[in-house]
Amino acid sequence: MLCQVCSAKNPSEAEFCRRCHQKLLVLSGIAEEEYEESLEENFSFDEHLLERISVLEEAVQRTADTVRHLLNALRKQERSILVNQSGLETVRELMAEKEVVGGEEWDERWQTKMDYQLLALEKRERFVAVKDRIFALYQGKRRRAFLELLEDAEYALFAFDVERAVACLEEAFRLDRENYELAYFLGEVYFNEAKAEQALEYFSRLLEIKPDHYEGLVFSGVIHHEHGDDRRAEDFLKRAVALYSEAFLPNFSLGAVYAGSGELSRAVLFLERAVAADALPQALFMLGRCYYEMGKPSRSITSLREAVRRDPAFEEAHHLLGLAYLDRRWNRKALESFRAAQRLNPKKMRYHDLVHYLSGHAASPLPEVGARAGELLAEGEMRLSVEDLKGAQRSFDQALEIEPENPTLLMSYAMLCLQLNRSQEIEAVTRKVLDSDPPEMLEATACATLIAALRSQGKYREGNRIGRRLLAKERSNFTKTIGYYEMAYNLAEMEEDLDRALEYARCSLELSPEELKQFPLAALGWVHYKRQEFEQAIDCLTRSSEYGSSSTTLTHLGMALLASGAEEEARGVLAHAGSLSPRGEALEEKMMAFMKDSRRLAERAQRRKK
Repeated sequence: MLCQVCSAKNPSEAEFCRRCHQKLLVLSGIAEEEYEESLEENFSFDEHLLERISVLEEAVQRTADTVRHLLNALRKQERSILVNQSGLETVRELMAEKEVVGGEEWDERWQTKMDYQLLALEKRERFVAVKDRIFALYQGKRRRAFLELLEDAEYALFAFDVERAVACLEEAFRLDRENYELAYFLGEVYFNEAKAEQALEYFSRLLEIKPDHYEGLVFSGVIHHEHGDDRRAEDFLKRAVALYSEAFLPNFSLGAVYAGSGELSRAVLFLERAVAADALPQALFMLGRCYYEMGKPSRSITSLREAVRRDPAFEEAHHLLGLAYLDRRWNRKALESFRAAQRLNPKKMRYHDLVHYLSGHAASPLPEVGARAGELLAEGEMRLSVEDLKGAQRSFDQALEIEPENPTLLMSYAMLCLQLNRSQEIEAVTRKVLDSDPPEMLEATACATLIAALRSQGKYREGNRIGRRLLAKERSNFTKTIGYYEMAYNLAEMEEDLDRALEYARCSLELSPEELKQFPLAALGWVHYKRQEFEQAIDCLTRSSEYGSSSTTLTHLGMALLASGAEEEARGVLAHAGSLSPRGEALEEKMMAFMKDSRRLAERAQRRKK
């Protein structure tokens, strides 16, 4: 029996192909002797043709009936969805009127639930596609039990219960440790859920069974790089590149590893190969970043232009393109790129200084941390100060394992998430702090961090709702400074009520202690910029940067200088702003975020290779 997919010969009693493990399709027909005898018989070709036409007409008629039934069912389904949606909107409005739940909170929870179910749906589709191959690989004596576990996992995915599905598949894997398809599926699931340790266990087992597995090599290399083991990461990815030299993923991942470690010439070599295989925006951005850091602005501009052409919402590419334009003295284009970046994702203020201020504030000290957790906290903050974000995360994770409810540890971890742009984690952590009824100073810090996370997602009104909550009670000047500053900044971004934004920013500046002057000054300068009052904007942003330089404040100052015509001064300020931004970590974070969608990338790369 020949396989209909790979044409391999299989025994007649086989159910799955021995080579590709696809289900065999058995075609029946008359024996060869009978066929030869039938050729000798007389038959009418016209009758045979008419019979074939009749069969085709019947098939077309059945297809038309089926399509008509499907259209009717689709219309009914559309009406049902409309009725359900109207009912849900009514419930939402009633609950908002009764002040049971806010509209924005409803939207946020709905979005979270929808994202979870869409993720479960994606896993289900992926599992259904590989289920038969997984079962075909099983060679043990408990086939029935193995199949039941696979079916239970499928039913769980249909019920959007990802945890139960994964538990069933892990139980199935214990029955068949040689099943490389199942090992890969479980590793991919854990990797996409950011559980790198569990993912690496399955990928390691996968490579023991199949040492040349394409995705197994790439994923293992990326995870080792995330853990700081660049030597092993390089080994895995080099093996992948040697085996699949024209594929996108190995070249992209190895280039990103070299870029993260500062080996830019090597990074460019592999990133150029990746772009040749598939010119995706993130790969183009990394290539442009490497060229920029190598002092080659022309090549950087070429890559970055293509990146923003393919993805106009790529904020980081717009920002870096602006810096490259500045190096070529193309000031008008630079300002346009900086404006595009600011519109897409307003930069967040950094609150490390705020936390340090609170830590030494005698009137309201932060909750104490135990000895061992305190050591890990100090280690994490030290690593954070030198931009070792991976090391800082490991330290904070270990500290939180010891004291998971400690508000001081939670806020320090929120600072890290703010720097890593992990907005959803910030929301979870800061809301946990706020639910613990913290003292005023800690509440102000948590609110400020939460508002910054919401602002990065464009949720300005939700952020201002948090700010109004902060000012609802009798508060100290410190808390009022934070509340007014945050609301001023959000209103400036929305560009809806710049007069009120100016009023809030001035109130924040008047009330702020000396240690916090840089924040309201930066907000006031940004409001003046939005009002096209460039001289006032330059004055406020300059004073803010004198208190404490940050890439965000200096970028805003550079934009104001460019808009006012001070090109040379703007170039120096913006170059300094670029030097304050984290370099290697930004590339690594892009790589890890990009790898979450690895299956799509792998499919695109394979199609391009063919």
